[in-house]
Order: sequence, then structure tokens, then C-alpha cells
Amino acid sequence: MTLTNNLTSAPIPSLIRGIAVPASIGAVFNTLYNIVDSWFAGFISTQALAALGLSFPVFFCIIAMGMGIATGSTAILSNALGAKSQEDVRLFAIQAMTFGVILSFILTILGLWLSPYLFRLLGATDEYFAISLSYMNIIIVGTVFFLGNFVLNSILQAHGDTRSFRNILILGFGLNFLFNPMFMFGWLGLPAMGIAGIAFATLVIQFIGLIYMIWKVSRLGLFCRECFQMIPPQKDAFVQISKQGFPASVNTMTVALGIFIITYFVKDFGQAAVAAYGVVQRIEQLMMLPIMGLGVAALAIVGQNNGAGEFGRVKKAIRKTLTYGICFMSIGAAVMFMIPGPLMSFFTEDQRVISIGIVYLRIAAFVSWGYVILSIVVAALQGMKRPMFAVWIGLYRQIIGAFFIFFVVRGLLDLGIISIWWSIFFLVWSSTVIALLYLRRTLNRVLH
Repeated sequence: MTLTNNLTSAPIPSLIRGIAVPASIGAVFNTLYNIVDSWFAGFISTQALAALGLSFPVFFCIIAMGMGIATGSTAILSNALGAKSQEDVRLFAIQAMTFGVILSFILTILGLWLSPYLFRLLGATDEYFAISLSYMNIIIVGTVFFLGNFVLNSILQAHGDTRSFRNILILGFGLNFLFNPMFMFGWLGLPAMGIAGIAFATLVIQFIGLIYMIWKVSRLGLFCRECFQMIPPQKDAFVQISKQGFPASVNTMTVALGIFIITYFVKDFGQAAVAAYGVVQRIEQLMMLPIMGLGVAALAIVGQNNGAGEFGRVKKAIRKTLTYGICFMSIGAAVMFMIPGPLMSFFTEDQRVISIGIVYLRIAAFVSWGYVILSIVVAALQGMKRPMFAVWIGLYRQIIGAFFIFFVVRGLLDLGIISIWWSIFFLVWSSTVIALLYLRRTLNRVLH
């Protein structure tokens, strides 16, 4: 069975498996890739390892923009595919690539200009500043590769192909073991680049991935002799991509701001509390990895069927992805609730950190289902061309509602660290209820 042309006709369960499983595997290897980078940086120095952490906020902005544009492009292309408008599919695919190239150059200029100021703001000085900048400048120069891969993957995802990007992520993970030491230590006569070598290895891997992704997209039959006329920027296409993409980017960025706000309030309870929160975040992310592909599946299947006017299949796809997500997350929730101590001990030996983390993990076990539902509902609404909901719910859960609730429970009532954990529970589940009600209203509108 090929997934490229049958998202509006094949059985929903088989489509979800065919799209979600490769995407989830890719997410696992993408996470492992970043762990490998940190592992190799540790061979250089603690300062080099810290430089990777310091560079994350700048790099996250690039990733957020790339993911947003990719999500928007997938939504538009999948709807065009569902409507069987081949001309629109070609136009938006080519315009998405043009958009990505232009945006990458803008982000490159802004990144090279702003990163020194941001590093100074975050307290980097002297050698720490120099090595952080040496890593980040190389990454920023390669922005066009990152965004290129995101956009090309969005085209493939709209056709139901998540295997191609999975293949690149697996290959990149393997090549990282070779290229990192090669450029870091100067193997085969190359100059030893230190931490800059880790960044250069990433760029080489991204470039290899870009070549492969261009080849895969070219096999879809989207390129033609007349297509060169579609390359120059077109206002209407750019507006549609922006309307779908930028809300997704903003939603991704609110996650980073939300983490900052939580950390700001947790720090009042000491370093052990901050460390516990950081460890639990890693555990939650690991538990979420196997089901991250369900959001991709919901976006692609809902998008094509929404474009085709198959609203019954839209509803069924949402229901099935939610069912699968809740069932799979139940395993992760059980693990977090039943063996929180061993999970915490894997990351730290500090008993204070472990004891705080155990309490949070047992609460987080019941929060995890909310995260799953939220991610799938937001993806489905994106596929139905309702991208702004992600912005509003993100602002409530991560920033406005979070700051207000944390201020009340910590600043006014002084209820202790556990009140922060239960506040997170409330924010996630209240957002989930709002999301489900909004989804229900949206579906009722299109079905009647």
C-alpha cells in the first residue's frame, strides 16, 4: 500500500499506523542525535557542554520557525491534495520552498547579528562567549539547510510520506558518531575544530539530508518545465503559508516561554527543585516520543479529507488518533506512577532531587494524557485550517494563565512546591477541555 494518494480512501487505522510509526521513530532518533552531540561536547570540556545549552534558545527560534512553516505548508498542501487540485499542489509546494529560502536568509542575518548580544545577556564572557559563538555562528549559517529539510518534509508529509524524513534522521544519527570526532579532533588531516566541529558535522549531515529530500520530492511529479514560472514569490501564496505557519511557530515558542516561567517560580524552592523539574521534563519527553507521530498523522489525514470534503473521515481520523494516543500514553503514565524512583535515579543520585521528582512524576502521570489530547487536537485543527487556536491556547496555558496561577499559589498563598505541580495539572487539563469543546463546535459546524 502506498500512502501518497489514498489518504481519502484507505482505512483510517492503517493510514495512522503507516504515517505515525515512521514519524515517531524519527523523533526518537532526532532526540538521540542531540544526546550524542552533548556526549561528544563533554569530551572537550564542561564549558563546551554548557555552550551547547546556552546556544539552545537561539537555535530553538530557528527550529520553531521551520516547524511552523512546515506545519502550515502541510496543512495547505494536504487540503489541496484532498481537493485534487494538482495545480494548487504544485504552486504551494514551490512557493513553500521559495518562502523557506527567503526566510532562512532573513533568520541567518538576524541570528548572526543578535546572537552575540543574546549570549552576553545570558552571562557569557571571555572564552565561554567565544566558544558559544563559534558553535552558534556555524549553525546559523546553515539555517537554509534546516529550513529546506523542514519544508521538503512538509511536502512529503502532506502526501502521507513520513518514512523519508525518518530515514534521514536515522542516517544522521549514525553519521554523527563519525563526523563529530572527525571534525572535533581533526581526523584524516582535517584541522581540529573543537566544539565548532560539532556544529560543522551537523551542517554536513543536514546538507546530505537536503540532497536526499530534494530527490524524494522530485519523484512526486511536482516539478515541470512550466514550474519555473512559479518560483518567484507570489503574495497570495505567501499570505496563506504565513497564516497557517506563523501561528504554529508562535505556539512552539510559547512552549519555551512556558518552561522559563515555570522555572522562574520553581527556583524559589532551591536548586534541587529546579534540577527535579529539569529531570522530569526529560522523562516526560521520552515518554511522549513513541506517540509524537500521531500529531503528524492527524494533520496529514485530516488535511486531505478536509480538502476533499470527507468530513465523516475527518471525524473518524481524529477519534482514532485520540484513542491510540490515550492507549499508548497509558503505558507511559503507568511507568511514571509506579516506578518514579528508578526513573529519577537514572539521571541523578541527589536524594533531595529524587524525592521532589517522585512527587512530580506521580502527578505528571495523570497530566500526560492531557498533553497527548492537546497535541492531536491542535494538529487536527491545523489540518482543518484553524491555526489560530494553537496560539490562543498556547498563550493561556504557557504564559498568561500560567503566570497568574503560579503567582497566586506561590506569591500570595505560599502553598509549597507541590502547588506548582498541581497548577501544571490544572493548566494542562483546563486547556484540554477547552480544546475538546472547540473541536466539537468546529466539527458540528462542518458536519451540519
